[in-house]
Amino acid sequence: MVYEMKALKITGIVVGVAIVVLAGGLTAAKIVMGATYFNGYDPKAPLDAKETDIQERPGYIRTEFYYNGYMNQRVPGLLATPKAGKGPWPCIIFLHGIGQQKGFLDEIAEPFVRAGFAFVSFDQLMRGERRLKNASPLEEAKAFIRRPAFTVNDTRRLIDYLQTRPDIFPNRIYLTGASYGAITGSTVAAFDKRIPAVSLCYGGGNIPEMLEARMVAGEIRKYVPMWFAKAVAWYLLSPADPVNYIARISPRPIFFQNGTDDGLISAGAAKAFHQAAKEPKIVKYYEGDHIGMDHDTVVKVLDDILAFIQEQDAKAVGSPAHASAS
Repeated sequence: MVYEMKALKITGIVVGVAIVVLAGGLTAAKIVMGATYFNGYDPKAPLDAKETDIQERPGYIRTEFYYNGYMNQRVPGLLATPKAGKGPWPCIIFLHGIGQQKGFLDEIAEPFVRAGFAFVSFDQLMRGERRLKNASPLEEAKAFIRRPAFTVNDTRRLIDYLQTRPDIFPNRIYLTGASYGAITGSTVAAFDKRIPAVSLCYGGGNIPEMLEARMVAGEIRKYVPMWFAKAVAWYLLSPADPVNYIARISPRPIFFQNGTDDGLISAGAAKAFHQAAKEPKIVKYYEGDHIGMDHDTVVKVLDDILAFIQEQDAKAVGSPAHASAS
């Protein structure tokens, strides 16, 4: 009996030490992952850009192109430019939502192009031409965890490409993102000072808090306890949390747009997003659910984005930096 008690005690000590070592190892791995998650952007890497199709649409010229993005992956993009003139034009990069693809450009580009802007988007990892084919659930999960890093660095490589084009003003490249595109777009602007202003449409921050959104929480609780889901999300996705980076955008202006009853971005996540940013910032709420649920709200949201970027572009045109670069 004494021997069994000693053995049990020794076993307990060993298990305790193993837990401490495992926890320490996981913590160290998380610190390293957080410090290196967005590494790998190389502005000197060959772009190997190629236009593959040019079409005249009712409201714009539509150009399909490819370029080398993050990890040298080929990234397919769409560019809409005004019909009249040859430019150069100021440009707006649009980062689409988590379930969309670059073709969504055709639904929203015309008002921006009509106002004299080029408008560009690309297929993010796992969407459009970059869908994973015959991937296992584990491969899908790994890609999802890495998707923010790809989106951020693919966008920075897109800026590299746009700055090579004679029809784009290299110092008047703005960014707007919707939902997932707003979340990742804030980090793009935080890392890349070439973006003079950013519009973030229905985004949020604080990843564990995002799981409390009405439509998200209901699904999670069908399968696992919320505390467990938050712990896993915090461990795997916190390096991509925009609240860690968004303050770096200052003193460049941010325009936040959010819904008053958003089922996909919780009120707490929207608030965390706004509070983490420094001035100058504008916060505007729209009645209703997540963007896309109501057509009239979408029109108003897009009109406000255009007005914000036009105002910022007018300031850029009048700045000494622009005058010296022209």
